[in-house]
Amino acid sequence: MYAPDAAAVEHYIRLNGVNGFYESVAQRKDCCGVRKVAPLKRALAGARAWVTGQRKDQSPTRSALAEAEWDAVHGIDKFNPLAAWTQEDVWSYVRTHDVPVNALHAQGYPSIGCAPCTRPVAPGEDARAGRWWWEDAQGKECGLHPGTATAGASTAGNAAS
Repeated sequence: MYAPDAAAVEHYIRLNGVNGFYESVAQRKDCCGVRKVAPLKRALAGARAWVTGQRKDQSPTRSALAEAEWDAVHGIDKFNPLAAWTQEDVWSYVRTHDVPVNALHAQGYPSIGCAPCTRPVAPGEDARAGRWWWEDAQGKECGLHPGTATAGASTAGNAAS
């Protein structure tokens, strides 16, 4: 289990306040950096690859998502095996294979993030509308999946890697 560094969180709060992430996209991304991105970096240290649950239909920023990428930020292969799945594909798989589901989904949270940055969505509303709802709908990413990955450039299976 990986958690944010307490000293880094305290430093962020001293600089920006406890709810500073609401003030600007930059401050929100700094908060995500401390609370999510830095722990992921520690988790991936020494790994040769990582697998995500990202899908193309989740947001405009993911529309060109490839099933295999080179993650330049972490210097490892990154696999998105659900990239071409739709939300219905996911729920069909969940029902067919009796996969446990976070109870928040039934409470209107189709996309779950940090508590103060996530709210339930209204019926018919975009699934990610509940994430950072005070920001522009086009750039809703936290930094875990920056747009610096090169689609299709995976080295997996290459003899030279």
